[in-house]
Amino acid sequence: MKNITFIALTMFTACCMLITSCGEPIPQQTENLTNMYKKMTIEPPVAAKKPKELIAHGDTRIDNYYWLNQREDQEVLDYLNAENKYKDAILAGLKDVREELFEEMKGRIKEQDETVPYKENGYWYYTRYEEGKEYPIYCRKKGSQKAAEEIILNVNILAEGQDYYNARSLQVSTNNKILAYGEDTLSRRIYKIVFKNLETGEMLEDEIPNTSGSIVWANDNKTIFYGIKDETLRVFKIMKHRLGTDAANDEVAYHETDPTFNLGIGKTKSKKYIIIGSSHTLYDEYRYMDADRPAGNWTVFQPRIRDLEYSIDHAGGKWYIRTNLDAKNFRLMAAEEGKTNKENWTELIPHNEDVFFQDMDIFKNYLVLSERVKGIRNIRIKPLDGSADHFIDFGEDSFVSYVAYNPEYNTDVVRIMYQSMTTPSTTYDYDIPNKKLKLLKEQEVLGGFDKNNYRSERIYATVRDGVKVPISIVYKKGFKKDGKQPLLLYGYGSYGYSIEPSFRSTRLSLLDRGFAYAIAHIRGGQEMGRQWYEDGKLLKKKNTFNDFVDCGEYLIDKNYTGKDNLFAMGGSAGGLLMGAVVNMRPDLFKGVVAAVPFVDVVTTMLDETIPLTTFEWDEWGDPHKKEYYNYMLSYSPYDQVMEKNYPAMLVTTGLHDSQVQYWEPAKWVAKLRDKKVGNNPLLLHINMETGHGGASGRFEALKETAMEYAFMLDLAGKVKVKG
Repeated sequence: MKNITFIALTMFTACCMLITSCGEPIPQQTENLTNMYKKMTIEPPVAAKKPKELIAHGDTRIDNYYWLNQREDQEVLDYLNAENKYKDAILAGLKDVREELFEEMKGRIKEQDETVPYKENGYWYYTRYEEGKEYPIYCRKKGSQKAAEEIILNVNILAEGQDYYNARSLQVSTNNKILAYGEDTLSRRIYKIVFKNLETGEMLEDEIPNTSGSIVWANDNKTIFYGIKDETLRVFKIMKHRLGTDAANDEVAYHETDPTFNLGIGKTKSKKYIIIGSSHTLYDEYRYMDADRPAGNWTVFQPRIRDLEYSIDHAGGKWYIRTNLDAKNFRLMAAEEGKTNKENWTELIPHNEDVFFQDMDIFKNYLVLSERVKGIRNIRIKPLDGSADHFIDFGEDSFVSYVAYNPEYNTDVVRIMYQSMTTPSTTYDYDIPNKKLKLLKEQEVLGGFDKNNYRSERIYATVRDGVKVPISIVYKKGFKKDGKQPLLLYGYGSYGYSIEPSFRSTRLSLLDRGFAYAIAHIRGGQEMGRQWYEDGKLLKKKNTFNDFVDCGEYLIDKNYTGKDNLFAMGGSAGGLLMGAVVNMRPDLFKGVVAAVPFVDVVTTMLDETIPLTTFEWDEWGDPHKKEYYNYMLSYSPYDQVMEKNYPAMLVTTGLHDSQVQYWEPAKWVAKLRDKKVGNNPLLLHINMETGHGGASGRFEALKETAMEYAFMLDLAGKVKVKG
């Protein structure tokens, strides 16, 4: 067992005194966090330095905190717990503010609520919530929405006594009698699949441990296909299970031996085929099987070819293929059954340089297309009879719309979801022949919310290389553009993932206290098309960071905020963004929240045993190659920590995080503590029970949001202090 060298007993004693005050109440805060932090006599935890040489391409890096990657080591756990105690001590004066924010956010949620039902296979399915309950209740009604309710799964009961609980991928057999679902009690995204008899309410004896949680039923109502993960948490096998048999004897349906590929499983719109997708960052391969014959063979749709991306669906006796074949922004192709190689594909929707074709749904008489035009996700209706296409008009310039789950094939009505930065999530049915939207539900936000009290804008910042980067911004009416108001700038910019101008009721707690909230749609996402993604990855990754910095400068130049009032937030790969920009421009930000940040880029990408590493080399680069090693090293937040006056920072992580391992933010904070100058707060919050997604339950997660908001509000001088 290793020995830890914190500045030990006095620090722990001081922490305990501040947290418990020997049983006496903690005094209310009398000044803001930054000033209070400067006067604190408590010393932060100091992680032991245990130098480890990391050598690649003749270059030697010394990692003093490499030892923190031992999750089960008591020395590591002691250090993490000490960081939590230190954070609690520093934030003790904000206890009342955090509680106020939590109750405020919770108070906006309609606790007694339910979703709009959808019809599938003779039943109407919906999800509802009960007052005071954390988890959903999944229900259905047979034949009519007026029929008696049948509860198929009450997650509140399943979660009793659990620190964390998540039920996912609820799948009902074709005969409507058996429910299969995955459950995770660790927050590591490793699921046990269990089965429930919906006629008797009893659980079947079948249990399948250590799965990805993905589930697909064959049409025989006895066979399911599911994914399992290897030690790196890559889905590398699709397995076949037959009800009533021992899962230990399950058959391997497909084994993906290439460690750069990840597997998925699904079923076509027609319900005729089961599909296995094998996906790499740059190319795909699919195989399919007749869902009526689960003992049959799998057929490869189109063999994998590097740089050929495609996805497939089937309906009406035809295959539909979304592909980048000779189409950077993707196009839509079709193929007849039995003739699925790309040589047999025929074009339905041509490529468009100005429009990114994102997704589709298939109906008997229509194709419903999701297309990104000038960064905004629109819905286009394409009749299959050759009549004119049209877009659905929502009457706003900045919004997000998408096609909801529509299991019915022969219908003229499509279920649509819509929201904007001022409009809560809204459910519509769209009558295609009459081009009419029918409002089914706008999510009710309690607490006196009126969307007319808020305003959103779409503006464009011209960044250093002349590119115009979109910024979505929202604020409460009356917000003064005088350069003195606080503004939170959010960013992500990786994997081609587009951050939408969506609504969040929690955000109102900032807006109502004078903040503006902005999203920088930086390169590395896919908001402005495929090239937007290509220009923010690999050897162009620094465009992502430069864009974010330049967007911040633009907001200051246009008087939305000032340098002393600009805040930044990002999570996961957005946490990498936070780490990079504070190294580049620590002077630009008043405070930064980095959630589950991916900050030790080079070391992680060199270690093929770490979850999710191998099939990300085409996102970040393979550092086994010197060119990529040098480039990644030049921006890797952990490697680039220097003696600088970093802004106030709150870093969060989860001990069981499966996507970004907890030790990355832990090491980063330890190194920042050793190197940084100045008196700005540096806090690390480790949720010792959860993983990448944070706490489970609809209310519990709000506590971490309240902590983050209290941290920023206090730094912005928006917390009332005594004295």
